[in-house]
Amino acid sequence: MEERKGSFQRMKPFIAVIFLQFGLAGMDVICKAALNEGMSNYVLVVYRHAVATIAMAPFAIILDRKTRPKMTVSIFIKLMVLSLLEPVIDQNLYYLGMKHTTATFAAAMCNILPAITFVMACILRLEKVKLRSIRSQAKVIGTLATVAGAMVMTSVKGPSIKLPWTEGRTKYQHGSGAISLHDSIKGSLMITVGCFSWSCFMILQAITLETYPAELSLTVWICLLGTIEGSILAVIMERGKPSVWAIHWDTKLLAAVYSGVVCSGMAYYIQGIVMKERGPVFVTAFSPLSMVIVAVMGSFILAEQLFMGRVLGAIVIVGGLYLVVWGKSKECKSSKPADQQLTLPTDMKDTGGKGGKEFDHGVITIHATEERDSTGGEK
Repeated sequence: MEERKGSFQRMKPFIAVIFLQFGLAGMDVICKAALNEGMSNYVLVVYRHAVATIAMAPFAIILDRKTRPKMTVSIFIKLMVLSLLEPVIDQNLYYLGMKHTTATFAAAMCNILPAITFVMACILRLEKVKLRSIRSQAKVIGTLATVAGAMVMTSVKGPSIKLPWTEGRTKYQHGSGAISLHDSIKGSLMITVGCFSWSCFMILQAITLETYPAELSLTVWICLLGTIEGSILAVIMERGKPSVWAIHWDTKLLAAVYSGVVCSGMAYYIQGIVMKERGPVFVTAFSPLSMVIVAVMGSFILAEQLFMGRVLGAIVIVGGLYLVVWGKSKECKSSKPADQQLTLPTDMKDTGGKGGKEFDHGVITIHATEERDSTGGEK
């Protein structure tokens, strides 16, 4: 029973990030449909974080009331920067890039996120690299492979892969893969800058959690400030267009509610918890899973076509990802025994012999014999 509990505890971070990728994949497809119907990406970002704030605030007020640290000027400045990096800069650039390309292409481009995060974590010494170690070599080669795969996806199109369920469907023809090289490059640059901003957000979130270890409250603050900052940007960018703020019972409302609850509220909270245990590189390492899910869902729902060049690029990206994950897993296994030796409690038991007592420190056994004075008596 204890062994099963231990296995489940070890699997929890993997289950959490996989759930996160399914949620993000659903957002890509739903939000692409909303953008195709004319929804403003600036307005979508505002509604998304307004919904996330309303959904998560009650939980933060109740569950964090005893553990919420005192707000300081330093923490508030970090919150302001966090809400600017991901809710405003990253998401607006991501949606703009998606408008110029497809949901599958946008999800695939996000596979450079682990590489960017890895490089930044190394610079800030949140990630260790020893070039003579095979584990570190795997992480470095995997990082380079993800970047190379992203470049292949951007510049190489190749022949289309015919799928029976996409034939004759022209509802989202612009998003079905018929995009020019100019749009591909423009969209990929926007998504790349957005990924850099997202990576900065991940690193800063991990740092902020050290001084503000209340994940729910941190999530609500990011969403609230993101709503305010996003509203200012939306008013500037969509000035003179009051109609863009109108929302009805359609795909636009579904996109705002789904992305707000699942991809902002729950996602920020889940990745905050996992980052405490495994770090930001682990959280971003599973991005390619979202690409696979989006490719399948996008072909069914949005009639998006798949192209051979992008499939090959995706394969290179996935191969690079698993090199990074392999290197990370080997590092965790190699460091675990040393940690356990330091943290295992000391057990004391009688040996039953004249040797006295035996102190068992995990794998290290220390024998302490009883001293006798010069008269032969016990001290």
